[in-house]
Amino acid sequence: MHQSVVITGANGFVGRNVGMFLSKNGFQTVSLVRKGKTVNFGKIMTSETLSEKSLVSKIRGSDALLHFIGQGMQTVDSDYDTVNVGLAKNAISLCKKAKIKKIIYISGLGVDKHTTLGYFISKYRAEQEIIFSGLDYTIFRASYIIGHDDPLSKNLQQQTKKGTMIIPGSGNYRFQPIFIGDVSKVIAKSVMEKKFSRKIIDLVGPEIVSYNVFVKKFSRGKAKMERINFESAYHDALHNKGLFGVDDLSIMVGDYIGDHRKLAGLAKMKFTRYRKILESRGLS
Repeated sequence: MHQSVVITGANGFVGRNVGMFLSKNGFQTVSLVRKGKTVNFGKIMTSETLSEKSLVSKIRGSDALLHFIGQGMQTVDSDYDTVNVGLAKNAISLCKKAKIKKIIYISGLGVDKHTTLGYFISKYRAEQEIIFSGLDYTIFRASYIIGHDDPLSKNLQQQTKKGTMIIPGSGNYRFQPIFIGDVSKVIAKSVMEKKFSRKIIDLVGPEIVSYNVFVKKFSRGKAKMERINFESAYHDALHNKGLFGVDDLSIMVGDYIGDHRKLAGLAKMKFTRYRKILESRGLS
């Protein structure tokens, strides 16, 4: 029998790519999207809150729910607690009503109980809701997920077109970018394989790279590097100006590094190096 999955946030970068991969590889998918949004794979259902009664009968007995909705920047109209925590609670409730036994969640690298960052606090609280829900789960704490049209690459592409790449502060802070194609394969495995059950896993690539080096390789000499005072970048972010948000900057300088060996040991697959992605996928 084919595996069947429900995907929340299916029209986002991760949801769209994972959904297409699963559909092409024999999975039956139901995409939950907001009104006016669509995807080009599987069945599509409209949902604003994941709590509509009409959803339950249409997704009953699916093998897993992939919860990809996340808020990366908050406003007075859309805050972290409402989106990241509230919708996680609704996703859990939906699973129980529809007899879906497993939930797979994309959290953030750097999330833990000691965090003081608002975004990470909301992700941690969502994780706790899932862990204590009674459902089977796999929680992935993701570094930057890159591929065609990912948010980081879109930002850097805009800078490249203008001829200047902005580096807040030293640029020596590090991260572990992971290819969306690899993410899709890992998530497929986490649906099918019991060894992913009830685990929190760092979703990180095989290489650690500084922001400086990544940006230089991304630009391929098409733009000059311009360092700006970190305090100035933060001031602009507080006033909703510039290229970076407040939490974007906090995450960047957090220098969060994960355990790729654990991921590779579980997935038993070869992961793509970021330089190959930049070269072959034309992100820049």
